[in-house]
Amino acid sequence: MTEQNHFENWQEKVYKPAIAKFPERKAEFTTDSGIPLKAVIPPSEIPVDREASLGYPGEYPYTRGVQPTMYRGKLWTMRQYAGYSSAAESNKRYRFLLEQGQTGLSVAFDLPTQIGYDADDPIALGEVGKVGVSISSIEDMETLFTDIPLDKVSTSMTINAPAAVLLAMYIAVAKKQGVPSSALRGTIQNDILKEYIARGTYIFPPTPSMRLITDIFQYCQTEVPNWNTISISGYHIREAGSTAVQEVAFTLANAIAYIEAAIRAGMDVDKFASQLSFFFNSHNNFLEEVAKFRAARRLYAKIMKERFGSKLPNSQKLRFHTQTAGSTLTAQQPENNVVRVTLQALAAVLGGTQSLHTNSMDEALWLPTEKSVQVALRTQQIIGYESGVADTIDPLAGSYMVEYLTDEIEKRAVEYLQKIDEMGGALKAIENGFIQGEIQNAAFAAQRRLENNEDIVVGVNKFMVDEKIELESLKIDPKIESEQRERLAALRAGRDNVLVESLLDRLEKAAQGDDNMMPIIIECVENKLTLGEICGRLRKVWGEYRAPTFI
Repeated sequence: MTEQNHFENWQEKVYKPAIAKFPERKAEFTTDSGIPLKAVIPPSEIPVDREASLGYPGEYPYTRGVQPTMYRGKLWTMRQYAGYSSAAESNKRYRFLLEQGQTGLSVAFDLPTQIGYDADDPIALGEVGKVGVSISSIEDMETLFTDIPLDKVSTSMTINAPAAVLLAMYIAVAKKQGVPSSALRGTIQNDILKEYIARGTYIFPPTPSMRLITDIFQYCQTEVPNWNTISISGYHIREAGSTAVQEVAFTLANAIAYIEAAIRAGMDVDKFASQLSFFFNSHNNFLEEVAKFRAARRLYAKIMKERFGSKLPNSQKLRFHTQTAGSTLTAQQPENNVVRVTLQALAAVLGGTQSLHTNSMDEALWLPTEKSVQVALRTQQIIGYESGVADTIDPLAGSYMVEYLTDEIEKRAVEYLQKIDEMGGALKAIENGFIQGEIQNAAFAAQRRLENNEDIVVGVNKFMVDEKIELESLKIDPKIESEQRERLAALRAGRDNVLVESLLDRLEKAAQGDDNMMPIIIECVENKLTLGEICGRLRKVWGEYRAPTFI
C-alpha cells in the first residue's frame, strides 16, 4: 500500500467514523493567519525537495538556524526591556537584572524622548518617565550606564526617529568610559517605516528619515562595526493587529526598502547587510509562531541572494530579537500571563531567536515591578537550563505540520511582497494606506472572533471569576518631572552656549547638504546639546511628518 493510499484508507475507515461518533470542536480549524489546519498532514503533502529547502543549521537557506551550533554553543541573549522614571532609577533596575543573570540590556525610553523633545518642553508635561526612561542629554545617558562597562554588555535601544542622537550619546558616553566605538555591541531599532505603519513615534518626513538611517549604516560600517544599525521590526506591526503572515511580509517589505535606500546611497550590500537585524513578536498560536520564524529566515535568505545578489553568508542570515506578545496580556487573572509568556517564549526558542524579552505578568496593569520582572527572566532561564529544548538544534524540523505551516507562511508572504512591489515598494504601500488597511482588517476580524466567542481568551470571555487584584504595583514619583527640569536648567547654565549656537548652525547646514550627519551629531551631544535642541533644529530644516487620512 502506498503512503497516499494508506492515508486515504485511514481517513475513511478510522478518522471519519470517529468524528461521526465524537464530533470535533469546530467545523473548521485554522491558524491566526487563516491557514487551514487538517487533522493530520500526510507525508505526500510535503515537497520532495525538503532537504534543499531545509538545509542544515548555519547553511543556506538558514531555515534551521543561522548558527551551526545554535544554543548548544551559547544560549540566546536574555535581554529584558526596561526603563522608567529617571536615568538613576533605570540604572538600578539594569544592575538588578544583570545581577539576576540577564545577559543583555534593552532600554525603554519615555514618550517625549521617543519623539525628540526634552523633559522641560511643554509638550512633555505629564509624560516624563512614564513609559520609559527620560533621556534629554549626555549627562542623563552617563547616569543611565553608571557602573555598567559598555565594552562588557550588549545594549539594545528601542528608539526610532531620534535614533542617531541616542546612538551618538551612547558612543560619547563610551568614549568617556575609555571604550572605543569599535568595541561597542548592541542595536538601535532605527526603523521609521513601521512607525508610519503601526506605532506613530515619527518626527521627520520619509526622505530625511531614510537619509538618517543610511547615514547610520555608513558611519557604523567603519566606526562601530559590531553594532546592529537597525532592528527591522515586525513586533509593532503584530501588536497593531496583523496576522503572522502579514508580520513576515510587511517586515521584509520594509527591509527591502532600507536595503534599496542604502544601495542608492552608494553602499555595497555585502558591506552593510551583516549589521542589519530584525525584531519579531511571539504570539499565542504556538506552531504557527515556530513556523513563522523559520519561514522568515528562509525567505530573507532568498531575497538577499536572489534579489540583491549578496554573496556573503552573513549578508543572508536573518538574525532577530523576539519579544513575547504584549497585546495578549490580560488585566483579568494576571497570573495567567505567566503561562502565556512561557508558551510564547518557548515558540521563539524553538524558532531559533538570537535574543529574547519575556513580558511580565502585570504589564496589562502597570509598569512591571522588580518581582514580576524577575519571574519573567526566570521563565527564560528555566527554558534554557531545565527544559532540554536548547540541547538540540531546530527540534521540530521534519514535523509534517511545522513544515507545512513554514511553507504556507512563506508562500503567502511572497504573495504580499509581490503586491507591494507592484505598488512601487513599501513606502508607496504605506503612503496609499495598503499596509495599514490590511492590518486594520486583520485586527477587526480578530476582535469580531473574540466578541463572537469563536476565539477564547481565558479569563476574558470564558472562565471568568470575580477577583480583586492584589499584585504589588510600580508607581512613578511625580517629582521625576520637576527634578529632570532642574537638571536641564543646570546643564544649560553650565555649558558654553556660544558654542551651542555655533554647533546648531553647523548642524542645520549639514542637514541642508548631503554629508553624513553622525559626526556633527556626536560633536553636538559631547558639547551638551540636548536631544530636543538637536531634533528641533532638524525639524526647522526638514519639517514634520503628518500622517495622511484614508477614507
